[in-house]
Amino acid sequence: MRGSGLLLVAAAALAGAVVAEARLVAPTVSDAAIQQDGYPRTLEEFGFFIHADAQIPTLGVVPYELNTPLFSDGADKLRFVYVPDGTAIEPDGEGLLQFPVGSAIIKTFAFGEGDERQLIETRVLLHRADGWLALPYRWNEEQTEARLALAGARVPITTPVGEEISYRIPNKNQCKACHSKDGEVIPIGPKARNLSAEWLSDMVGAGHLAAVPQGADILPDWDERAEGNTASLARAYLDVNCAHCHQPGGGASNSGLDLRWEQDDLYALGVWKPPVAAGRGAGGHAISIAPGDPDASILVYRMNSAEPGIAMPELGRSIIDPDGVEVVSRWIDQMDGAEITQ
Repeated sequence: MRGSGLLLVAAAALAGAVVAEARLVAPTVSDAAIQQDGYPRTLEEFGFFIHADAQIPTLGVVPYELNTPLFSDGADKLRFVYVPDGTAIEPDGEGLLQFPVGSAIIKTFAFGEGDERQLIETRVLLHRADGWLALPYRWNEEQTEARLALAGARVPITTPVGEEISYRIPNKNQCKACHSKDGEVIPIGPKARNLSAEWLSDMVGAGHLAAVPQGADILPDWDERAEGNTASLARAYLDVNCAHCHQPGGGASNSGLDLRWEQDDLYALGVWKPPVAAGRGAGGHAISIAPGDPDASILVYRMNSAEPGIAMPELGRSIIDPDGVEVVSRWIDQMDGAEITQ
């Protein structure tokens, strides 16, 4: 028994030593790589991950999920945020979040599951003293390294529904196109209304968030779209997938459409609204949203197309999202045109 006990003690000591060694060699986030001028050539230089290929974050890098995610050709997305020590995210009206300088938002796009999972790209959004900077990093075929891809890239991919596509890693300017408001790059994903109350509370407890935002009207869980409120689901989908451009100050503000969650003006949302310029993107339809008639609505027509020049959103997808089309179509179909006057 004594010998067995000594072996157990020795084993425990060895295990403790292994853990201690792992902690010593685990990378720490490089605040210099985030904040200083220049573009790090590899993702590894940031120190966001202990094991990048397995997407295991290092200390201080926190994973998060969105209630209603952005559709990107069916890619699985692994999301993380980093806030430097001694700072905290601040709530800022309507449940939005203000990240301190030195923060980073990290998002990896992957296809497949388990041993078949393939990491395609990791996009980082860095908050520097002069504003936010968006950079794309492409993973190599061996899944050992992600290198800066300022010019973007094309990668052949099989989507979850079996479609063969040429997946587009956006170039630096295309990243800016989606993340731009009033000419400045901003985050568009991790808004308080699109995060769980539990996650926000945990961030406060960890000192990463100054306070749980108050008054945020939480977006619905997209995974529950079959039984959820259709109007809420459709509005959330448009907010997440379209409103980064279709809002005042956004890249498509000249369209007159404002698809933000908080917008309550039906005309601004597109109800009975004719297009600003009726080109081929309108598909011969006269109204953005025709109550009770999704087939006559430009919004659905463009969502239901993968053809360049017609498809909306213009960037970020090359196939149609059938779930998004179904929910938005159902919402429009349920509108009572007799009650919604022009």
